[in-house]
Amino acid sequence: MQKIRKGDEVVVLTGRDKGKRGTVDRVLPERVLVDGVNIVKRHTKGNPGKGVEPSILEKEVSIHVSNVALYNPATKRPDRVGFRFLEDGRKVRYFKSNGEIVDLK
Repeated sequence: MQKIRKGDEVVVLTGRDKGKRGTVDRVLPERVLVDGVNIVKRHTKGNPGKGVEPSILEKEVSIHVSNVALYNPATKRPDRVGFRFLEDGRKVRYFKSNGEIVDLK
């Protein structure tokens, strides 16, 4: 079980996008792709033979999972996450600051 999952709202802790909030689009091994965060410009070379024009594309690049933290709506701040087992044996995530369970389904 991972601490950050697809669909979670996270806050960027370091880098040029520090403080930005977004939802996790995709989870890769040790990296996450967050909507609207870490956007870079990619210059593509044109090919006149194939009719491809040169262009500059903007795309999102993944961020290391250690540079983001889960957003806690109760405290309105980023928070650390831990794991806990419920009485029925399910493993759930909880916020370390207030002990509130993140994903109770």
